[in-house]
Amino acid sequence: MRHPYAVSCAIAAIGLLACRPAGAQDKIRVGLSSISATSGSIWVAEEKRLFKKHGLDAEVIIIGGGASRVVASLLAGEIQFSVGGGDAVIRSSLRGGDTVLAASPMKTGLQRLMVKPEIKTAADVRGKRIAITRFGSASHWVLQLFLRKWGMRTEDIQILQLGSSPAMFASLEKGGIDGAVFTIPTFFLAEERGYRVLADPVDMDIDYLQNSVDTTRSYIKRNRDQALRFVKAICEGLAYFRKNKRESLAVMQQKLRIQSAQERDVKYLELSYNLLANKFYNQVPYASPKAIETTLEFVSSEEPKARGADPKQFVDETLVREVEASGFIKMLYEGEYR
Repeated sequence: MRHPYAVSCAIAAIGLLACRPAGAQDKIRVGLSSISATSGSIWVAEEKRLFKKHGLDAEVIIIGGGASRVVASLLAGEIQFSVGGGDAVIRSSLRGGDTVLAASPMKTGLQRLMVKPEIKTAADVRGKRIAITRFGSASHWVLQLFLRKWGMRTEDIQILQLGSSPAMFASLEKGGIDGAVFTIPTFFLAEERGYRVLADPVDMDIDYLQNSVDTTRSYIKRNRDQALRFVKAICEGLAYFRKNKRESLAVMQQKLRIQSAQERDVKYLELSYNLLANKFYNQVPYASPKAIETTLEFVSSEEPKARGADPKQFVDETLVREVEASGFIKMLYEGEYR
């Protein structure tokens, strides 16, 4: 860092900035379970060099294959942080894994089940072909939550794995499937093309974990300073995203590989940004206890240890709490921060 040692220490006391040699960067890897606009704040932290600002050389990689795959990479030590559906980290912990939920940029999940216009009710979906990205992904997870809410089982429909939202949308257009679980910005496109929203978690009072930021307890214990600086960069990414619309939209367009500058594509991206910035992103990224309870209730039939488990045992809130207590997050949302 370029600050003199004494100044650095003073800043550290207030904002948790570590006193480090000039130019020193700790290498970490962050694995994303999919390419989704919901990762906008993390991409902003990467592209706007916020990780580097906090002394981290963070490589953000797309692992794909759903949350269960990124959690497996986490346990194997291939990455230090994973981002995906929170059910996978909780299942891992219930089975004795060292995994723990460290932060939750989103208040709840942001996905919708979109279907052909002729499917009017939940009963109409029986026997239909419904697409998800991958088994174990957030789309698979929320589809099961919808079915349970309707008193149905996965055996009541045909579930297809198609890999990505664009692939699912193409199949829907060609008649290969009857519906799909989409996230932003694809569900805006589907709605404009006349497909119906059959299930929305917000309307159904379903809180669940999407894009939870997970790590291992042993990593936090061995590398607490790194973990604190990582959470700090995540918080700054959220603030930057919410305060800098034009720049954040440009990052999302690049990461989502939206080459077209057509008014339609820009509109969908802006709608996605507005949802995230105004409704779904947390200012202080604590995980919702209700969302964890939803997970525990759902997995209890397969994981007996989930019954009666305390949601707090799956979360290490100390990182976010320490960053918040320092006043750093409050500073991010004051007028002088840009």
